[in-house]
Amino acid sequence: MKMVCVIRYEIDPYQREAFERYARTWGHVIPRCGGHLLGYFLPWQGTNYVGWGLIAFDSLTAYETYQLRLREDAEGRANFEFAQKQRFILKEERNFVEVVDGTFELPATS
Repeated sequence: MKMVCVIRYEIDPYQREAFERYARTWGHVIPRCGGHLLGYFLPWQGTNYVGWGLIAFDSLTAYETYQLRLREDAEGRANFEFAQKQRFILKEERNFVEVVDGTFELPATS
């Protein structure tokens, strides 16, 4: 894994369950389309309108292939349509970060 797509969502705090359903659906669509899903995260304490999605890829080429597969995936398209219809995502931004070698998934040491 070399890069991570960090998606920040501003969500309607009164539609938390809709966002959770949306995220759970990506839980099997994203891996099927070639992304390594690190997870979706709901607000817990503090700000009640920000959610996150983190998806890792081995390369930019892998990300581009994933995007093509995602557009062709019927369940993925239906999930996008669900979000548009329910309007629980108010704003979405994506950032791409690269993993610093020797800093990710390190075991605990004593």
